[in-house]
Amino acid sequence: MDKAAAKLEYKLSHRPMGVFEIRNTANAKVFVDSSLNIPGKINRHKFQLNVGTHPSKELQRDWKDLGENCFEFETLEDVLPRPDPNYDYAADIETLEDLWLEKLEPYGEKGYNERKKTRQERLRMIAANRKL
Repeated sequence: MDKAAAKLEYKLSHRPMGVFEIRNTANAKVFVDSSLNIPGKINRHKFQLNVGTHPSKELQRDWKDLGENCFEFETLEDVLPRPDPNYDYAADIETLEDLWLEKLEPYGEKGYNERKKTRQERLRMIAANRKL
């Protein structure tokens, strides 16, 4: 197979997608996230954690204090490819992530996630920014 064909095959292949968690094995706190490309997103998290730029400051602090060996990455739910090559998986993945956030409640003492703002909270923020 030539290089161009291999590149095309890669682009057309489905990477594992769905919802995953980063679990601190020392205190059982979790960070829940989702992606259309789980391995790529996990690599991004590891890179950010290793260079000290992860958006979750508490997760970053525990990663630095406890070390990488105290954390596990686990897929919570896969989204399987569909026969339709134009299917948009983003909405499915967002809904699954919301369901896992509701189930695990990874906030405060239980996790590293920040609660998502409600629709009303987002609208109030937009209105307040427009007044400035």
